[in-house]
Amino acid sequence: MVEKGFHHSCLTAVRVLRVSLVDELEGQVDSLVEFLVCREVFTRDDREEVLCQLGPRMRVRKVLDILECKGEEAARIFLNVKSHYQYCKEADPPQSREYSKAKQKHKEVLRRRSESMLFYNTRHGEKIQFSEHYVNLLLVDGHQGLENKRHEVLTFGQKRLCLQQKSAVHEKITPAELFSCAKAVRPVRKVLVSGVAGIGKTILVQKMLFDFGGNKDHLAFDFIIHMTFRDLNLIDEPTSLRELILRKNRHLAKELDNILANDNKLLIILDGFDEFRHYRSCDVDSFVTEPDEDAEVMEVIGSLMQGELLPNASVLLTSRPAAISYIPVGCIDRFVLIAGFSLAEVQDFFFRYFQDRTLADRMFSVVSANELMLTLCYIPAFCYIVCCILKESKDLCGGSPKTMTDIYVQYLVALLRSHTQARAETCLQDQRAGAIQQLSDTVLKLGRLAFKNLLEHQTLFYSSDREVAALEGSSLVSAFLDKTIAEEPGFTEEVYSFAHLTIQEFFAAVYCAVTDHPLPDALERTSCPRDVSNSGHLDLFSRFLSGILSERNASLLSRQVGICCHKEKANAYREKIIRELRALCESGAHILNHLHCLFEQQDPSLALDVQPKMLRVNVSDETLSQMDYNAIKYFLNLTEGKISELDLTGTGISCDTLRDIQHLLGRCESLWLGENNLDMEAVQVIADVLKESENIVYLGLGWTNISDDELLVLACAIGVKKKLQELWMEGNRVSYRGLLSLSDLIPDPLKNVVAIWNDLTDREPECMQTKASITVNFTDDASWAEWQKWVFKRCEVSSNEKLLMVLHKVCNISTHHFEAQWTKTFYSQLSQLIKSRIESCTEEEMCKKLKKFDSFLEL
Repeated sequence: MVEKGFHHSCLTAVRVLRVSLVDELEGQVDSLVEFLVCREVFTRDDREEVLCQLGPRMRVRKVLDILECKGEEAARIFLNVKSHYQYCKEADPPQSREYSKAKQKHKEVLRRRSESMLFYNTRHGEKIQFSEHYVNLLLVDGHQGLENKRHEVLTFGQKRLCLQQKSAVHEKITPAELFSCAKAVRPVRKVLVSGVAGIGKTILVQKMLFDFGGNKDHLAFDFIIHMTFRDLNLIDEPTSLRELILRKNRHLAKELDNILANDNKLLIILDGFDEFRHYRSCDVDSFVTEPDEDAEVMEVIGSLMQGELLPNASVLLTSRPAAISYIPVGCIDRFVLIAGFSLAEVQDFFFRYFQDRTLADRMFSVVSANELMLTLCYIPAFCYIVCCILKESKDLCGGSPKTMTDIYVQYLVALLRSHTQARAETCLQDQRAGAIQQLSDTVLKLGRLAFKNLLEHQTLFYSSDREVAALEGSSLVSAFLDKTIAEEPGFTEEVYSFAHLTIQEFFAAVYCAVTDHPLPDALERTSCPRDVSNSGHLDLFSRFLSGILSERNASLLSRQVGICCHKEKANAYREKIIRELRALCESGAHILNHLHCLFEQQDPSLALDVQPKMLRVNVSDETLSQMDYNAIKYFLNLTEGKISELDLTGTGISCDTLRDIQHLLGRCESLWLGENNLDMEAVQVIADVLKESENIVYLGLGWTNISDDELLVLACAIGVKKKLQELWMEGNRVSYRGLLSLSDLIPDPLKNVVAIWNDLTDREPECMQTKASITVNFTDDASWAEWQKWVFKRCEVSSNEKLLMVLHKVCNISTHHFEAQWTKTFYSQLSQLIKSRIESCTEEEMCKKLKKFDSFLEL
C-alpha cells in the first residue's frame, strides 16, 4: 500500500512514513533543512520556524508539517534528498574519534579564515563580516552541450542534436549543488568554474568555505582543502601533495593519512588557474599517483586534475576564460559559468556597502543613469570599485565615466584624494606639494612592480624583491597591496600581491604609459594579424593602456596625480590601433580586443581614420558580454556603408541584444547567427531586418533550435525584399512541412538552402523532390567538400588554442570517409596550416601540441 501510494503521490508517502521519518532523520535534520533552503524548497522563514522547535524530533515533525503546505513537488524533492542522506549514511564507514575531532577543528579554522571579507582598500586591522556583505552570485551550467554538438558535427556524425532549452541553460545553481548534477551520466568529481575578471570566482570559494566552516553539511564532504595558484607560484622545488596540503593546514598532520584514504569525502579547491605561472604545462603526461611522491608542482596539480592522484577526490577549479584552453578538459565533469549579479543583487550590494537605504538608493540612481557604470556593476569587483568612487568623491572628478579605464582612473584619484586629505590635516601648507610628489612617485613604483611581474605572469612578490623594498614606508601601499606570510622550513617572509588582478593590470598600464618603456613584445607582434600566439593574458592591460593614453584620462592623471603620459607614445599607439584594425577588418578574426582598445580611446576620429577596404567582424565562439557588444557597436556605428560579414556564431546573443544592434544587422551582406538559442521573439527581430535590408545575401541560423513556426516567419520576411540567396539552418527542428514555406522562394531569390540534421522524418512532398536548391543530406563527396571548406575557414581564423580544439574533433574522421579525395585534401590543408602556426609560435608547450597533430596528419 505504501509502495503504491509512493508511486502515485510523494505527499502521500510522506504522510504514511511520518513516524519512521521522525526516527530516521532526527540526527541530521539541521543539515537537511539547509539543503532544502538551498534548493529553494524552504524559505529562510521556514528554516527559522523549524529551528525554533525544541529538540531534533520536534524539528523533523515541523519539517513534515511545512511540506504538507508546500505540495507535491516539494515532497518529491524532500524524498530524493532523504534517499541521498540514507545512501551516504550506509556508504560511509564509521569515523574514529580522532578523525571527527580533526574534522571539527578544520571547520573552525576555515570559519575563522573566511569570516572576514577583504575589500580592496580596507584599512589595516579593519574587519568586514562576510555574512553581512555577501551577495548571491548567479551560477549557470556552461555550454558543454555546444561543445558536444560541435564534436559530432565536425566529426561528420549525422544525428541531429538539439541545443538545450533556454530555461535549462540558465537554471540557477547553488554552491551546494555544484557536485550534484541530475543530468550527469557519471559522478561529478571535477568541476570547472569560469568567469571574467572580477565576476566573483574567489568570493564563491570563500562562500563555500564559510558555509562549510559553519557546519552547513549540505556540501557532503568531511574536509575541504583550499589552495590558491598565487600561493603555488611560490614553490620552486619538487614537492608532494602531502606537503602542499600541510603548508597551511598543519593541524591536519596526525589525521592526514585517514583523510587521504577516505578521498571520496575530500574536496580540493584550486582557485585562480589563470594566475598560475605554469598554467600552460598542466596537461602532463608524466603522472604522480601517490600523495607522498615528490614532483614538480605542475605535475602534482596536473595529476590531481586528471584523476591519476586521489581519483575519488572532488576538485573545484576556478579560472578566467583565457586560460581554459590549457586545462585538460577531458577530465572535467561539469562546466559552470559565473554570471555575476542580477539587477536586484546590484541594488542589494549598494545597500550592504553604504549601510543606509536612502543613500544607497540615491547612489544607485546615479549609476542607473550611466549605461557603462550600470553594465560594469553586474561584475562584483567593478561594482565595489564604482561604490568606492561614489563614496570617496562627492562628485565625479572627471565627468561621467564612459569606459572601464575611466572608472579605474577615478578609483585611483578617489583613493589618492582621500589619502592626501587625511595627511593634509597634519601637514603644513608648504609640505603638501612634497606629499603629492611622494604619492605620484609611489604610484610609479607600484606601476613598475605591476608591469614587470605581469609580463612574467607573476602575481606574488617577496619583500626581498627590489621593487617591493622600494615601497617600504609608504602608507599608500596598503590601499592597493595585500600582505601575507610565506612560511617555509627555516624561514618566514612577507609576500605581497595586488588586491585584485585587474588592479595589477591597471597599474602596469599606467607605468607603461608614463615611462619610456617599450610596449611588451606580445603587443608589438599583433601588428601581424596572422600571429595568434598571444594567449590573451594581456588583453585587459592593452585596454587600460589605450584608455590611459587617451587625451581625457592623460589630462586627468596629470592634474590629479601629477604623472604625465608620453605624447610620442600616445600618438604612436593611436597609429598602431588604426594600422592594425585596418588589417584585421580584412578577415574579421581576432578583432574584439582591438575594438575594446578603440572604445577605451573614445575618439571618433580614430574609427574614421581606419577606413578598411573590406569590413568584416568575426567574434564567433566567444560568449560575449554587454561590454563586448558596446565595443562592437561603437566601432560599427562610426563606419559607413556595407558590412561584408558579421559572425556572431556561438556568442550567446540574446533577443534584447539583437534588437539593440538591429540597425547594424541590416547593413550586413553575410550574417552568421548559428549556435545561439533563438526563440520566436529573436527570430521576429531577424525577420524585421530581412524585411528592410537591401544587403543581406547570406544568413546562417544553424543549431539555433528554430522549428517550422519560426521558419514560416522568416519565409514571409524573405519574400518582401527578395535579396537573400543562401540560408544555412542545419541542426534545427524543421520538418518538410516547414520547408514547404520556402518553396515559392526557390530558386529565386534562394539559390541554396542547407537543412541537414533537421526533423525531416515526415514524408517528403512531391513538390520538394524537384527542388535541387535544398540540401537535406550530404550524400556525395561534393557536398562534404563544401562542408570541409567551411570547417577549414573556421580553422584559419582560429587562435592556436581554438585550432587545437577543432583538431581534436576533425582528426577523428571515420574510416568510411578516410579514403575520399576531399578528406585527403582537407588533411593536406590542415597540415600546411599547422606548419605555418608552428613557425610563428613562441610558446614551447603550444608548439609541442601542434607538432603532435602535424605528425598524425602526415601518416
